[in-house]
Amino acid sequence: MVLVAATGMVATFQPRLVIDPIVPLGILFLYLLAFAFGWMAGQPPATLEGYEPATAGSRNVLAGALAGLLGGLCLGLLLIAITVFDLRGVFINMSPELAEILGFGLPVAAAVFVIAVASAFMGALGAGVHLLSRRVRRALIGALTAVIVFSVLTDLFGQLFAGLSLEPVIDFLYTGRGGALTIIGSVVIFGAFIVLFWWMEGRDSTLRQRVQAMPKGQRSRWQIGAALIILVILYFVPRIMGPFVSQILVTAGIYLLMALGLNIVVGYAGLLDLGYVAFFAVGAYTTAILTSPQSPAFNPEISVLASLPFVMVAAAIAGILVATPVIRMRGDYLAIVTLGFGEIARILLNSEWLAPVFGGAQGITNIPDLQIGPLTFSTPQDYFYPIFLFVLLAAYVTFALQKSRWGRAWMAMREDESVAEAMGVNIVTAKLSAFVVGAILASFGGSLFAAQIGSVFPHTFDIVVSITVLVIIIVGGMGSVPGVTLGALVLIVLPNLLREFSEYQFLFYGVLLIVMMLKRPEGFIPSKRRAQELHTEELSQDAWLEIYGEKGQAEQVPEGAV
Repeated sequence: MVLVAATGMVATFQPRLVIDPIVPLGILFLYLLAFAFGWMAGQPPATLEGYEPATAGSRNVLAGALAGLLGGLCLGLLLIAITVFDLRGVFINMSPELAEILGFGLPVAAAVFVIAVASAFMGALGAGVHLLSRRVRRALIGALTAVIVFSVLTDLFGQLFAGLSLEPVIDFLYTGRGGALTIIGSVVIFGAFIVLFWWMEGRDSTLRQRVQAMPKGQRSRWQIGAALIILVILYFVPRIMGPFVSQILVTAGIYLLMALGLNIVVGYAGLLDLGYVAFFAVGAYTTAILTSPQSPAFNPEISVLASLPFVMVAAAIAGILVATPVIRMRGDYLAIVTLGFGEIARILLNSEWLAPVFGGAQGITNIPDLQIGPLTFSTPQDYFYPIFLFVLLAAYVTFALQKSRWGRAWMAMREDESVAEAMGVNIVTAKLSAFVVGAILASFGGSLFAAQIGSVFPHTFDIVVSITVLVIIIVGGMGSVPGVTLGALVLIVLPNLLREFSEYQFLFYGVLLIVMMLKRPEGFIPSKRRAQELHTEELSQDAWLEIYGEKGQAEQVPEGAV
């Protein structure tokens, strides 16, 4: 709580109202932390085998209240420090405005008391959630989350309702376009979602379980029908959401295209590549050089579509050039070397020595729009469709390679390179192929990026791009196409919709990574094999046999699996 206040998040979030005029986002975010720590402190202990299940009681609520109280006292000490001492010389966010927000405009002594009581109450409330049944608990938390999401993402939902010609809904839910929720609107959203989550928790099985229980022919027809419905919805998405949201989705699509390529390198082959942005730059600059009339070295001025074969060749060559020196490297050494390659690429693109080819710091501008036959793609709504098609192509390639001979070799190499080589896997070929395929997919993203933006500059291709793509894979789930897709939505779409809080974007990335590594290291939607590899001790013998062998081959089950 002190960290959130001292870094300026409370003061930055405070002007945004969640519910007009009573709930500002800054104070809500601060005391939700007390709620979260109370929830953790009041959680019943894990049930030991052979014992009665542990249940929550008054002691759990007391533990949550104590956790909240401790956080409130720390926050009160911060308020006293801001009031007594001038700390802005070192901590520029510890201003009188922050003291006014933390203290609710009260005298210091009264403010410290109110902070402590409010924090203890929120902690007790968080612990008290465990007293409720699972169904009630999930319905309440889901409905409260929905209210916050509808309030924070006003631009998204406002554009959605406007695109569907539902302006009266906007006037009912929000105080204005991009404004906070009204009290009545928040009550309606809370009521609607608590009914929805109550109904969902009351079902005997999930939709996925019911689909898997269908006969094979019926399941295939259902999946085809669901895919067609999704395609129809996606066709209308850019028309409904407008240019702003469409541009965010285009950016997410480009990052997703890169993430699917890096997923082959990192998720399948286990090669930690921190210089992946170099392949993205190869695709962008190859397209710019071949298509722009202002290209400093060549002026063939072919179309963006005609440049794609040259982009693939350039990316394959770049993949081989990067992979060849690191054939015998693994782990941290491989990461450091690929990081160096990424930085070398950026410095060369920015250098005056190669300015006659790449344009130096001035970059290359006037790149033409993408044209496919009579169709010209110029707006963000237009580019949504070709980028979506390339993402589908990359997803298909990923799925196909996963079950191929190459895919099995990559995954064997990921688990143990020495054993894979002893079993006959050609490590040199496997590494080269992984880098080449990943480079080609990244170059497609770079080519579409250059055409959509209309220019390329060296500063665009810095190390942050590689780190962001890697985080997408880690958070979403290594080796999982649905997981990588969800990771791109969480890490690219949400920060762009919340640009007013962009200065804290990487802080949230760091917190998210820490939480994921501690609680769910396999990612949001991991591949089945990857998830079970990370939870070996939890697997049953049947689960091991399902993945690694046929029934009866019990010798393949690792010793100690229970």
